[in-house]
Amino acid sequence: MERTFEDLVAEAQAAPVDGWGFSWLRGRATEERPPWGYARLVGDRMAGVGAALDIDTGGGEVLAEVPTPPLLLVATEAWPPNVPVARRNLRRVGATVVRVADRPPLPLRDEAFDLVVSRHPVHTWWSEVARVLRPGGGYLSQQIGPGTVRELSEAILGPLPPPEHRHPEVAVAEAEAAGLRVVDLRTATLRTVFHDIGAVVWFLRKVVWTVPGFTVDRHRAELRRLDTRIRAEGPFVAYARRFLIEARRG
Repeated sequence: MERTFEDLVAEAQAAPVDGWGFSWLRGRATEERPPWGYARLVGDRMAGVGAALDIDTGGGEVLAEVPTPPLLLVATEAWPPNVPVARRNLRRVGATVVRVADRPPLPLRDEAFDLVVSRHPVHTWWSEVARVLRPGGGYLSQQIGPGTVRELSEAILGPLPPPEHRHPEVAVAEAEAAGLRVVDLRTATLRTVFHDIGAVVWFLRKVVWTVPGFTVDRHRAELRRLDTRIRAEGPFVAYARRFLIEARRG
């Protein structure tokens, strides 16, 4: 029996969205993975350093999978609900999780790390990255690109102006202005598929910048229209934008 709009929405509203894992969407939504394999790259880089930092670790999901963690491993997180999740997840790799403010400075010493990594940072404070890196140290980050899943944003909000933020060329310029040398830059557009309206609601609750201020009550009419569209036409398709940037301190 086909589930109703109300049932799917209620289920998605009740589901937890702490941490930065997306296992709740298994079987309900899919997103292509970037071709460069960020987690593998992080593991490779970590194996060769003595001290590393993960900025905006979320729930520590990526860092927890590092096969050979360095002797000193620190993770920072600004969103309070994620901090206890990260501490649980990162016990295995011996990481210290530091709760931080969402603005600099980081409460960390100058030139403390050989490697800084960050997956989907809210904002990259390039001067702080350069400050905590040792000479010769590296920064590796997978970032959200401009207009990511814009198709979903517009399904709820209507037509939007061209994206102004998160352009990879701007990241390169800011890194260089902070004294870093960019050694790699790659971009990818990734097919993202939502099979039911519950998956959409849960995603919008978790990835809050997709529809700022999203609530089911505020956007119920738009959600109903999208639910009708999915039932009539099949899964809703959007496109995630990502870029990989790697830089070194001279």
